[in-house]
Amino acid sequence: MYVYDQYDQAIVDARVAEFKDQVGRRLRNEITEDQFKPLRLMNGLYLQLHAYMLRVAIPYGTLSGTQMRMLAHIARKYDRDYGHFTTRQNIQYNWIKLEQFSDLLDDLSKVEMHAFQTSGNCIRNISSDQFAGAAADEVADPRPYAELLRQWSTLHPEFSFLPRKFKIAVIASDTDRAAIQLHDIGLQLRRDDAGALGFRVYVGGGMGRTPIIGQVVRDFIAVGQFLSYSEAILRVYNRYGRRDNIYKARIKILVTELGIDEFRRQVEAEWAELAPLGLDAPQAEYDRIIAQFAEPAYDPSAPDTLDLSDPDFAVWVQQNVHAHKQPGHAIVTISLKPKRGIPGDASSAQMDVVADLAERYAHDEIRVTHSQNLVLAHVRKADLYAVWQALEAADLATPNLDLVTDIIVCPGMDYCTLANARSIPIAQTIAAKFENDTADQRDIGELKIKISGCINGCGHHHAGHIGILGVDKKGEEAYQLLLGGSGAEDASLAKILGPGFDENGIVAAVDKLIAFYRTARSAPDERFLDTYRRLGPAPFKEAVYG
Repeated sequence: MYVYDQYDQAIVDARVAEFKDQVGRRLRNEITEDQFKPLRLMNGLYLQLHAYMLRVAIPYGTLSGTQMRMLAHIARKYDRDYGHFTTRQNIQYNWIKLEQFSDLLDDLSKVEMHAFQTSGNCIRNISSDQFAGAAADEVADPRPYAELLRQWSTLHPEFSFLPRKFKIAVIASDTDRAAIQLHDIGLQLRRDDAGALGFRVYVGGGMGRTPIIGQVVRDFIAVGQFLSYSEAILRVYNRYGRRDNIYKARIKILVTELGIDEFRRQVEAEWAELAPLGLDAPQAEYDRIIAQFAEPAYDPSAPDTLDLSDPDFAVWVQQNVHAHKQPGHAIVTISLKPKRGIPGDASSAQMDVVADLAERYAHDEIRVTHSQNLVLAHVRKADLYAVWQALEAADLATPNLDLVTDIIVCPGMDYCTLANARSIPIAQTIAAKFENDTADQRDIGELKIKISGCINGCGHHHAGHIGILGVDKKGEEAYQLLLGGSGAEDASLAKILGPGFDENGIVAAVDKLIAFYRTARSAPDERFLDTYRRLGPAPFKEAVYG
């Protein structure tokens, strides 16, 4: 893991001191809420329906046990004993009191954490593959390059007031576990024909009001040049992105209006001027950061077999454990989608359990996934049973990864001022129909349901095999049903199937879709998404509305 140097800590300390002063002035009514709003948003503090909400940055989703313990401490001391892990690999607290906020910031800074650039029109938290450094299919660990992006983008003076928020994701395999084609910039680490390491660069992706799949702006840029190339993209966007219309301000609109060829021409021209200026990191800095992501001290004698005689443990292993590049080791996904739970939520006690397990069994490393779960990336197979037992005791061992109950959901109208409808109860009601029968869930197979409470799409509904969007229909909550989306390497956008539903209707519609799929799939292992793509929307529409 990356560890702060003196410059990182100095930046955080200075920013915390600055914002503590701003909070103090607001509490003394020396500035108004309207004056305070842009200041707090640049420091991750939102005013939601009931209280302030704080979003804490977890760069590329990587945490230590010490940092997770601090998040648990914050949940206990400053919130209502829980936190909500988000689709941007961050954590949110929904019940923050402004008068306690300065102490909270101090606590975060003690463990190399902060909350700035988790909101506002700036470069947001850099996201990455939750299996980074452990997956056998990656060409290299992408996190050092995500860390370089973090350092480059932190308080970047030119990009602190962009036309709109800006999101970057980095992966290093052909399997896309970070939805890079649905980001403003998506970077795929790869090798060219000569074996040199570089990035394929996607640009102009995004969800929300106008969902668009990103396009390749450059098929290969050497790793030693990707920072200056990213800067060229941001400069073109900053110069020409719309500032007169918030709904047309994202880079995806600029790329669409210019066309990818013209956008590419402008970026290449900008980069030709930037490249000689020495904006890229020197090799020594690359080496310094890469060294901090050195592989953990694996146990070379770790046995590569498992005793699966306990049937419950066997099901969990089959569903939530993935192959590791190191023999005798495995990648564990911890489900934050328990029975009757709120997707993505974890109590302080559960966070402490995860911290304990990371320190004891996983080289003190935890990952947050964009599907609102957690990962222990480096676990000996010989320790899996003990890990499972501890997770089971903490209600964290639900064997449902990528199944029908592993639902992505935004906070919706239970918390968010922007929402048109509740999303959490819809997810809970759908999950309740399947959560007591793991075998039935596994028979349905991979099915990604994603729910958003408004058009902003924080629940990634456009990337769902089944997507649900909450809307306002003459003052009443209503829900649109979308099918066919994917945020993976086979990226596609879900399309509205037909007229919307009320709360009961949308749940019944999902039931009908699943029942039809089970009769229409060509083989037991054909995914819902593949059945939909093979048959098209018509028979699914007939199943729901006929």
